[in-house]
Amino acid sequence: MILETLPYDLTVCKIQSIADIDPGADIFFIGKTDDELSLVCRTQDTPEFTEEREDGWRGFRIAGILDFSMIGILSKLTAILADHQIGVFVMSTYNTDYVLVKKENFGPALNVLGKSGYEVRTGHDNRQKEQN
Repeated sequence: MILETLPYDLTVCKIQSIADIDPGADIFFIGKTDDELSLVCRTQDTPEFTEEREDGWRGFRIAGILDFSMIGILSKLTAILADHQIGVFVMSTYNTDYVLVKKENFGPALNVLGKSGYEVRTGHDNRQKEQN
């Protein structure tokens, strides 16, 4: 399985309104429940006013489109990280899953996943392949 790193720092925060989000940003994830509105975005795109925020996240995604019938992909990956005392913040889209770890754990996370049989492609490699 191939993991593709995201080439930027991320922030997880709580915001008051969807209007605070820049719809032109390259990437963002919104989560809304009855008691909070959460946003994950590039640190440089974090809204000026947040209720709470935590900077210092890096991330990667599982490459390709995951079929909904595929079982256990995310649990195996996060179990490896948990076994190495690396906490995660996970997001899912229709196509795939994204895993965020604290910046200081990013290198160690990719290292243990690589040793466990995952192929890791850096964000720089991803851009080069898209240009070819």
